[in-house]
Amino acid sequence: MSRLPPGTPVTGEPTVEVHVTPADVRAALEHDTAVGLSAPQKWLPPVWFYDDRGSELFDRITRLPEYYPTRAERRLLECHAAEIAARCRADTLVELGAGTCDKSRILLDALRTQGCLERFVPLDVSEATLRWSAAILATSYPGLAVHAVVGDLHRHLDRMPHGGRRLVAFLGGTIGNLVPEQRRRFLFDLDCQLEAGDSFLLGADLVKDPERLVAAYDDAAGVTAAFNRNVLLVLDRELDATFDPATFEHVALWDAERSWIEMRLRSTIEQVVHVGALGMDVHFAEGEDLRTEISAKFTARDLQRELHDAGFVVDAMWDQPGGDFLLVLASPYC
Repeated sequence: MSRLPPGTPVTGEPTVEVHVTPADVRAALEHDTAVGLSAPQKWLPPVWFYDDRGSELFDRITRLPEYYPTRAERRLLECHAAEIAARCRADTLVELGAGTCDKSRILLDALRTQGCLERFVPLDVSEATLRWSAAILATSYPGLAVHAVVGDLHRHLDRMPHGGRRLVAFLGGTIGNLVPEQRRRFLFDLDCQLEAGDSFLLGADLVKDPERLVAAYDDAAGVTAAFNRNVLLVLDRELDATFDPATFEHVALWDAERSWIEMRLRSTIEQVVHVGALGMDVHFAEGEDLRTEISAKFTARDLQRELHDAGFVVDAMWDQPGGDFLLVLASPYC
């Protein structure tokens, strides 16, 4: 007998619920650019990397020999998906930041084999990508209710459909892109949305040899450098800016005190960039950095403490020999 709310569709076209419009995306880009480029230490959030070209470049990054996280997480999922499914016995898989839903299939297959899978809820900010992914999965898994949510994981966690037993997955090490205060807020907000019987699966990158970490974000082929500079082309196109990517050097640094990698773009000349859509002139000194991403790395103990502080109980952890990556299965205090 289904545990989902009455009226949940189980066949045919996926349901797509939209909470982020193109106007919302535009407003967020303008806000982030205005705030970030006027800060004493200039910054931009990594979400703006991912236009079509940026997404293609990131796909290439995941296949590079230096970039271990994607392969490491996939191996962990393949090894432990059956145990995860048996422990949580979820009828609903929710994936935050689902994108193309590539790794979702590993968990969907395990839950289906367990005999409990009824619904898949991918949540992502890109409506076009989510509609494409949802349609493919609805075809690939006949009888599966696919309820896609176009939303921002910082504002729309309360839009996740309720009912049944949910496994909420946040994979890819994306938790590391959040500064500590953002992580605390996100984990607390998520805990508030979970109910008795729900589970949370988190994928996180682990602290390791700094040389190996830096290499993963500064590959020999220069793909990550092109990915980093691409954000400037996004601003040129969308906000009528005058960035010349050739005048910015890609930099990847390990900050041991904060346990994170920083990606930066360093101006090789003194220059003024005009952002036409904002009526804004931005001065860069020669050698001045624009931070475009952080990627925090964790220890198992530190991650367990952060989850505990947000209201979670850690049920199981899996890592690999050598400590490349960590999967954590947790549940809310209820």
